Amino acid sequence: MSRQMESSFLTRFRVTGHTLVIDLGRPQRVLSSAPRRGGLARARYILNHQVPANPLSERVQHGQVMCGDPARALTRVAVDIGADGCYVGLMTAVSLAELVVKREEEDWLWVEAFLTVGVSNAVRAGEGSDMSRAGNPGTINIILVTNARLATSAMVCAVQVATEAKTAALLTANVRTCAGRPGATGTGTDATVIACGDGPFLRYSGTHTRIGAMIGRLVGQGVRDGLLNRPDSLIPN
Repeated sequence: MSRQMESSFLTRFRVTGHTLVIDLGRPQRVLSSAPRRGGLARARYILNHQVPANPLSERVQHGQVMCGDPARALTRVAVDIGADGCYVGLMTAVSLAELVVKREEEDWLWVEAFLTVGVSNAVRAGEGSDMSRAGNPGTINIILVTNARLATSAMVCAVQVATEAKTAALLTANVRTCAGRPGATGTGTDATVIACGDGPFLRYSGTHTRIGAMIGRLVGQGVRDGLLNRPDSLIPN
């Protein structure tokens, strides 16, 4: 069953079963760390598929694909949705009922953000991670869509700004790592997606730019809102 999300957003999106489907209207330039078709690609659809907390086998349970090979499983999801061959695919153990959606617009420029925020797999960059301590794996997936036509270097910089904003939100919230140490900077399975449009060309997207400031605010607010939905013991009272 498909549930169309009610919104005034310019990007069409819906939740179909256990999959968030973001429809860009036509193939656009996308840069991502997604497990399926990551890197620089052209895609019409961005999929964020909800999986059980411990997807150790490859089967379908109540519409959720459970797999040890994310890329292979996401291919099957895309085929079922009709997006095969023109998509970027992510996975999350966070319920899509907790999806956070944000938007900012200034003059001709707009940016939209779609986040699923889980932190039970939280780590501090450089410390490594013992997955046996993580419990149910959590992931912070960040999907950003803009009407701007970004240079490839600006797409990379947008990922950098989103990462800085995510980390700042986690540090402000005093999120601990899955080993109980302070100062989590992300999770061991985070993914970020940047999708461009056909609007005015932007060569830069750093924190001093208008689009960089918008991305920073959207991601920071989105992560904070997502954390409010997560009563994890890793977040102190």
